[in-house]
Amino acid sequence: MKFYSACLLIIIASLPLLTIDVAAQDKLLGKIDFPNSGAEEAQDNFIEGVKFLHNFEYADAARAFKRARQIDPDFVMAHYGEAKSHNHPIWFQQDRQAAMEVLNNLGETVESRQSRAVTQREKDLLMSLEILYGNTPESEDVSKEERDDLYMAYMAELHEKYPGDHEITAFYGLSILGSAHEGRDFSIYMRAAAELFDVWNENPEHPGAAHYLIHSFDDPVHAPLGLPMAKAYSKIAPAAAHAQHMTSHIFLALGMWDGVIDANIVARDVQTTRQKELNEEPTVCGHYTWWLQYGYLQAGEVENATKVLKTCTERIKAEPSSSEKWHFAIMRGHQIVDTENWKRALEWTSDFEAGTRGAVNYFFTTALANIKTGNIQAAQESLDQLMKTPVSVERDIQVDQIQSLLMIEEGNTREAVELLNQAVVSESELPLDFGPPVIIKPSYELLGDVMMEMGNYEEALDAYQNQLERTPDRMRSLVGKEQALAMISKQ
Repeated sequence: MKFYSACLLIIIASLPLLTIDVAAQDKLLGKIDFPNSGAEEAQDNFIEGVKFLHNFEYADAARAFKRARQIDPDFVMAHYGEAKSHNHPIWFQQDRQAAMEVLNNLGETVESRQSRAVTQREKDLLMSLEILYGNTPESEDVSKEERDDLYMAYMAELHEKYPGDHEITAFYGLSILGSAHEGRDFSIYMRAAAELFDVWNENPEHPGAAHYLIHSFDDPVHAPLGLPMAKAYSKIAPAAAHAQHMTSHIFLALGMWDGVIDANIVARDVQTTRQKELNEEPTVCGHYTWWLQYGYLQAGEVENATKVLKTCTERIKAEPSSSEKWHFAIMRGHQIVDTENWKRALEWTSDFEAGTRGAVNYFFTTALANIKTGNIQAAQESLDQLMKTPVSVERDIQVDQIQSLLMIEEGNTREAVELLNQAVVSESELPLDFGPPVIIKPSYELLGDVMMEMGNYEEALDAYQNQLERTPDRMRSLVGKEQALAMISKQ
């Protein structure tokens, strides 16, 4: 498998970047064809809305569909698109109430809404939302996860009914990805890719095909298959910040740090430009800055990573949102853990309550930094705070990590290693992250560090190698592996 992947990587890396005439693009968001019965003068806004949907720029999609509806109040597919913008399959988010407000504008019942649709295809697409939002007998009063599965099954039927329809195929592929409720499942992701390739092969400028295929392949095993899409997507949709960022999903999975950095600089700048147009505050503690900072750290560009975190830290001193505080906590964690500059934990601080988002990573990082600087009492206090945060597998792993290190400090080495190995097993059973590690100090890497301190260099080497299979070219694991090999050579 490793030989196959390496050969495939060489072949794909040699492919030329897809060249697209940007001036010829409509709205710089890609190229699609979506037949509909709406008024001609509303088409530009409608097509723009669908493209924004494919690029996961949901707020802009809703705005475009609203403009189309204002031009043509009877535009059924504009209602469909706006209602669809309130469902985010990959993120497992859905605002049913907002979606129903849009659909109820079209009609108060399923039957009345169906009567407004002009063609059978439009009726069918509209019915897919009735299932998605729980308005049919089989989807009523069931969980969102069950509705997702029912919606996917219905989209499969539409795909069979309209086999050459790129939009139906793309949304069917996305519905498959949205059925992975338990986390990354290779079989689910490969099923989605198998459907999406048809669209990609026939229209390599389709934003949804490129985007959803990247999601299908953004893990270390399959990432080489996603390189053609990663190289193309930023040029397919240069006006979509998310499109610029998505290319880095493949680059990160392959340890291509320059690509991660470049992609997220562009994503951040495109997002900032759009936010200024809308008179919104630029995001400095968010998804793109998190990935950018992590890329800098892995590339050894600590000064640049520090600048990104400092900007975020200044924002946190104001009135941050829950999302901003979460991103600050994880960015702070990566900066401290990946540079091993433990004293900076006293500099980058914020008020966190145990029940707030980001509290797990905040208190974990503080506890680890206190252990590394010898302040065991403060570490125990941080552990106490960590244990008050909401229970999750990820939290329990990090609790075990800190407890094992404290046990080592107390001289209970055997019990500590057993507990740390328990954390390793628990983390290895989790689906692979499709981004920077959300467990700040990966368990295999921590085990490698502990084994190095104990002089168990062969075991340390195994641990670092296992971590590098999950997070290719992660800097701290690479350093650990080199140190382990150096010590083994001296024996």
